[in-house]
Amino acid sequence: MLRESMQLEGRQVDLAGVTQGFDDGVDIPHAAGLVELAEAVVEHDAGRIAGARAKLRSALGEAGFVDAAAVVAAFHGFVRIADAIGIPYTSAAQGRDLPELREQAGINAFYRVRGEA
Repeated sequence: MLRESMQLEGRQVDLAGVTQGFDDGVDIPHAAGLVELAEAVVEHDAGRIAGARAKLRSALGEAGFVDAAAVVAAFHGFVRIADAIGIPYTSAAQGRDLPELREQAGINAFYRVRGEA
């Protein structure tokens, strides 16, 4: 989705930043704050979540923050649902995800993708 939305806007992004962290030159507004919120949610760190929420509310405004929080919650939920019902990663996107996209973003390094779950 990130790749598609960036292409629609005519911008480029190094997808490795999704798993390795974005540098200061990335062309995604508030990237560091967005990543901070996503990682805090995944780690269930209430203090870190509160700090990230406050920063993003200030930077994005209430409506922008709600959108960002909804995206984080949705993706976090999708992964949990897939894991809970036993959907293997290899069947993600009905086999239509792009191998080069997985490699570029660093997803292939995850143990679930390698079949070690």
